[in-house]
Amino acid sequence: MNLKSLLQTRTAGDPDDEAIVFTDLSPRTLSETLNAMKTPVSHETIRQWMNDQRLRLRKIRKVIPGGSSPDRDVQFVMIAELIDEYQAAGNPYFSIDTKAKEHLGKLYRAGRIRCSEPFQAFDHDFPSWADGVVIPHGIYDPVRNRGHINIGLSHDTSQFACDSLLWYWNRIGKQCYPNASSILLLCDCGGSNSANRYIFKHDLQILADTIGIEIRVAHYPAYCSKYNLIERRLFPHIGRACTGMLFDTVETVVDLMRKATTTTGLKTTVNVIRRFYETGRNATDEIKHNLKIVFDDLLPKWNYRAIPQHTTVIS
Repeated sequence: MNLKSLLQTRTAGDPDDEAIVFTDLSPRTLSETLNAMKTPVSHETIRQWMNDQRLRLRKIRKVIPGGSSPDRDVQFVMIAELIDEYQAAGNPYFSIDTKAKEHLGKLYRAGRIRCSEPFQAFDHDFPSWADGVVIPHGIYDPVRNRGHINIGLSHDTSQFACDSLLWYWNRIGKQCYPNASSILLLCDCGGSNSANRYIFKHDLQILADTIGIEIRVAHYPAYCSKYNLIERRLFPHIGRACTGMLFDTVETVVDLMRKATTTTGLKTTVNVIRRFYETGRNATDEIKHNLKIVFDDLLPKWNYRAIPQHTTVIS
């Protein structure tokens, strides 16, 4: 009996993939098993051998798409062309998305930090034991390498997403882009900015009317949210800044998320939106009939513009 005979093999997913060698036994357990079979090997020797064979601790990788769209490549070309167009014109483009909802209070959160004693949390993660929720809506500016998080305390709705954009534009965006004639938003297909929901387009039109600037939207195709810039350039650093810490108060969450920085220059600002948002809003026939959204000829389901019909600028 040798060590290799105790290892298992399995494909990564596709039967045509190369087999992955793995074991769920620790070096110490493998050593004890071999010793019982009259083949004594120390666990340190096994550990070194496993390192040499690249048998390391690894996490499952979330890389298999849940589906595909026949228009995927065309939309990616469209997005790239829009980014070039907006950069050349000096107009802003923002990547937006909502990070997963978290509970407030003494509830456990994954991760480890260096501390003299561990923080203490409830022994069960019942949502009813939480003091509330935090819903981080993110806005990332790739040109300036700046991130912003608006923390909602209610529900992730299209109104919340548009209020988040309104707050950001009035407090930060228009100071950075005073001559902007149009804003490009890059976002996923689902969630509060769903591509197939009239209510988001209705709220977006109200936002364009309020700030008096055209808003152009380009959605990433379904199953392609990982390509949204905010998913790679802001949210991982937000997660790192908050890992292993209790979200005991809103103030704690704000302080933690503001620490999301990188050596390449990323800085993050944070605000709290305390408005209550009603769920279950749907577009009425009147809203659909009066919708002023201008859809592109190419892939209108993912590309459209909200052009100001009148201006009621709110500071």
